[in-house]
Amino acid sequence: MSAADGREGLGGTEPLGVMATLRRGVQVSPQLVQGIGVTLLLAVLAAAGKVVVPVAVQQVMDTGVLADGGPDVQRVVTLVVAAALALVLGGLCSALVNVRLFRASEAGLAQLRVRAFRHVHDLSVLTQNTERRGSLVSRVTSDVDTISLFVQWGGIMLLVSTLQVAVATVLMAVYSWQLTLLVWLCFGPLVIALRPLQRRVNVAYTVVRERVGAMLGSVSEAVVGAETIRAYGVQRRVQRTVDARIGATRDAMVRAQNTVAWVFSSGVLVANLVLAVVVVVGTQLGVAGDLSVGRLLAFLFLVQLFTGPVQQATEVLNELQNAVAGWRRVLGIIDTPVRVADPGSAGVPSPRGPAAVELRGVGFAYPGGPPVLHGIDLHLPAGRSVAVVGATGSGKTTVAKLVTRLMDPTDGAVLLDGTDLREVRTADLRRRVVMVPQEGFLFDATLAENLVYGLRDDASPDGHPADGASLADAEPRLRAALADLGLTDWLAELPSGLATPVGQRGEALSAGERQLVALARAYLADADLLVLDEATSAVDPATEVRIARALDSLTSGRSTVTIAHRLSTAEAADLVVVVDAGRVVEHGPHEDLVAQDGVYAAMHRAWVAQTR
Repeated sequence: MSAADGREGLGGTEPLGVMATLRRGVQVSPQLVQGIGVTLLLAVLAAAGKVVVPVAVQQVMDTGVLADGGPDVQRVVTLVVAAALALVLGGLCSALVNVRLFRASEAGLAQLRVRAFRHVHDLSVLTQNTERRGSLVSRVTSDVDTISLFVQWGGIMLLVSTLQVAVATVLMAVYSWQLTLLVWLCFGPLVIALRPLQRRVNVAYTVVRERVGAMLGSVSEAVVGAETIRAYGVQRRVQRTVDARIGATRDAMVRAQNTVAWVFSSGVLVANLVLAVVVVVGTQLGVAGDLSVGRLLAFLFLVQLFTGPVQQATEVLNELQNAVAGWRRVLGIIDTPVRVADPGSAGVPSPRGPAAVELRGVGFAYPGGPPVLHGIDLHLPAGRSVAVVGATGSGKTTVAKLVTRLMDPTDGAVLLDGTDLREVRTADLRRRVVMVPQEGFLFDATLAENLVYGLRDDASPDGHPADGASLADAEPRLRAALADLGLTDWLAELPSGLATPVGQRGEALSAGERQLVALARAYLADADLLVLDEATSAVDPATEVRIARALDSLTSGRSTVTIAHRLSTAEAADLVVVVDAGRVVEHGPHEDLVAQDGVYAAMHRAWVAQTR
């Protein structure tokens, strides 16, 4: 991946047009149009049912009430009963259209949510970091909700209304081509004007969806960071930021609705004008003998059927543009290239065993920034413990992310047992290489449910336990792992043992306890290579002892790369790698580096002086 590639964010390409967006949406969620042929047939019957009343009125007046020999009551009754049956049939067809569209739309939108969610997880850390987490969540939730509202309401309206206008136009032409031409001449300019108005509404609702995403991001961030916000007494500052985001969202929605209101008012004005003109001209045609009373009444009913959908079209336009804006954002996620791609079955298998890592000419630059790693050449032998040390910002964590392939280098290659990580099957890589971050993420569940994420089943394709595997089945392995790590006494101190809830993000546990859970999870994963981001400076002595004991058991016999924040870790390592300003300036055993009186020796002397 080049640095230029990294600069491309989510949905960074030119936005699709309305029709292109809808076509792309259907390609992504084909279930949206499942059984559409039968649904269209039912919609035609439903639209035909709506014109039964005008036809019945015309026939009742011309051949029943105003019959040549006087009113024909029998014919009137027959026509009314037939019209009633047709209306019932049309109503049933309309209900079936609704049911089928709802069923197809829910299936298609569920498919869209799942695909978007999975793609978010496939994106690299760099790509995810181009947007706030709350905004990412909004693409899978609220943006899909806007699509749902259109598909389930606007889509039905658009489908039935289009057919209704077509059928009404045909019947109007049968009754009076002159009045039909007049109706279209009145509505023609509005139809022509709809396209530029549609573009304005489209732009307005694109802004709305962006503002909603930004608002959700700010609110989510403020909720997650509530403790920090209170600790520093900056509630008002954060409130102003959230208020500004909410206000911007409100203003964008008002602007969009104002645009739609003008379009809607234009439709109502033209519809009323058409009705008035038809009454005047139709009366004149009737007086001249060119139009019967029944046909004139039927035509007036048909005009209502014609103008109703045209007026509703502005509401449909509103929902359509909102949905298209949401659809673009969801498609922007799905169509974002996966930069750290899984080669899948075409990849090179990586069998289990002691893991050796090599960095060849590795360089890296974060999107839009200068290079942070420069031509690193380094061999990390199998079965050895390696400590990476250096000042803050020197590039230590970047090296760890490259070794675990959370990112790919912009130059050079990272190799696992001689194979470029970009060619290794992701399932094999995740089975062999595990990273333990400073703050392991815990889910709002029990301790057991968090630990079980580390369990793997080599018989399954993805290396994880089969669905439906119960916690009861896993409990012996969890207890054995904690015992191996010397954490049985800690488990006994917890109020409910393995069933203890850890809270959101593990907030019911201390920082040290969260680190213990992360270590136990890594132990259960049984990886060949462990990449550890050391974090014991903020824990109490008793917990630090537990962490140290657990680390000894966890790393025994395994290849380990530790981002060392304390040089006591480096002292115990087989190999020390010193990173300075993105370059490896020294590497070797602790004793050799101290004897060289270089960068590491200076760091070690300063650390020893501070710890005395």
